[in-house]
Amino acid sequence: MRAFVYIMANRKHGVLYIGVTTALPRRIRQHQQGAVDGFTKKYRLTRLVYAEACERIDEAIAREKQLKRWHRDWKINLVESLNPDWNDLAEEILADPETSSG
Repeated sequence: MRAFVYIMANRKHGVLYIGVTTALPRRIRQHQQGAVDGFTKKYRLTRLVYAEACERIDEAIAREKQLKRWHRDWKINLVESLNPDWNDLAEEILADPETSSG
């Protein structure tokens, strides 16, 4: 089952959240709407700044754990390597038929 590791932020160089899901569009909407109480709702993490596809959920979970152990600077460099302006990638992901199953 395809899965995704993703990073949400509230602004450029702001608070970061790393998550994993098999339904990225649905999960993005949940973050945007503040539908789930917790860290992302508390810090208003609604901007998708990074997403990485994995072939299997166990691979995505392993990658999520790896990224969570990284230093903050490394996470920022990862985001900026693909998204230097910290644009919200949600619209792009939501429009992509490869991720629209969720």
